[in-house]
Amino acid sequence: MITLKEAAAWCKGSVLPEYENVSFEGAENDSRQIRRGQLFVALQAARDGHDFIGKAMEAGAAAALGQRQLPGVPMIVVPDSLTGLQQIAACWRNSLASTCFIGLTGSVGKTTTKEMTAAACSTVYRTQWTQKNYNNDIGVPRTLLDLRHETQVAVVEMGMNHAGELSRLTRIARPEIAVITNIGTMHIENLGSREGICRAKLEILEGLQPGGVAVLNGDEPLLRAAAPACDTRWFGFGPDCDLRAEDLELGTDGSVFTAVCRDHRVRVELPAPGIHNVTNALAALLAARCAGVPLRAAAEGLRYFVNTGDRLRTYEQAGFTIVADCYNAGPESMKAAFEVLKTIPARGRRIAVLGDMLELGDFAPAAHRTAGEQAAEAADLILAYGPLSRELVSAAGDRARHFDTRENLLAALREAARPGDVILFKASHGMHLEQVLENFTA
Repeated sequence: MITLKEAAAWCKGSVLPEYENVSFEGAENDSRQIRRGQLFVALQAARDGHDFIGKAMEAGAAAALGQRQLPGVPMIVVPDSLTGLQQIAACWRNSLASTCFIGLTGSVGKTTTKEMTAAACSTVYRTQWTQKNYNNDIGVPRTLLDLRHETQVAVVEMGMNHAGELSRLTRIARPEIAVITNIGTMHIENLGSREGICRAKLEILEGLQPGGVAVLNGDEPLLRAAAPACDTRWFGFGPDCDLRAEDLELGTDGSVFTAVCRDHRVRVELPAPGIHNVTNALAALLAARCAGVPLRAAAEGLRYFVNTGDRLRTYEQAGFTIVADCYNAGPESMKAAFEVLKTIPARGRRIAVLGDMLELGDFAPAAHRTAGEQAAEAADLILAYGPLSRELVSAAGDRARHFDTRENLLAALREAARPGDVILFKASHGMHLEQVLENFTA
């Protein structure tokens, strides 16, 4: 528990004397999601969070953090609520001296690798980790404030859209272990090139504690060329990786491989399909090993890994095999989804229901044409919508159809799909393809 007096000192805020001993545990900026005893953070965004302080207090908030005092409300008043939240979180993190912090970023696979790392560490240590994908300048502080003194390992996911964002987040979290899963093309619109993306991802090392370890993808030439000055361990398929995969067997529901680390060899059963998930698992295993988890125990944890949300989630419904991957999309994850689609046995056809990949800037047309060629190799029928997907459909040829709206796409899918078909749903989150999936399976 943190008292308002302590928190106010940490963020250089003010609190009325009668409220100094009020305490809170955790923080939330959505009054609809507040838990009893939390600090409600009134952010100035599209809507003024101060307008919801009353609802948050009625729902059980212990106090509020805001930029003006409301009568009768225990509050910390600061010039900027978001900065105050981040300062409180940074000081709380510093109080957790016995907790090992694993910070994790990458272009794709962050959330999956975070869940795998948590599963690997939980076999030995009391572990907490980022919930859902709360990985931005609000989510990271909230994750830190949810941690408890008895937590032994904290796995903190960090995302970014622009240069400088990871620098701020990692200086708040100050990890002992920093993981970069890969360097892709997500957010290339903002960062200009893969080299720019690599530089932005490497910002995570700026907050690495003295003596800390970087866990990096050894199959990525850009990371190899960066040659970080800190202690660095490499994962991947190459023979010079500190942890590598051998004897790989890819299956419809998952993969089996041998994890090799020096003279240790451990067979890993991973309940997640696709070679990209093997790479994610290697990152998780090596991060866990750096945290002190024996390789065999970490591998045992991965046997029970369960991914979050619609990330290559495969299930049977109404005679169809559904592959739900609607959370996000970029060139790398799109290619990975098509590779998984190829492996799934189908009594009928393989159908790819696709939408635009966003935030690619000038690279978007070429990236969508490449995706169309890949889709044509994996699917018997391609149904796509969104302005950028016109390029995809053009490259895919006669088996592809384009639609201007989700409603028309849904109508065409209902007409075309037959029991026994395998149907992949894949697009950037901003295309809201999950609505098509939900309506189709309703």
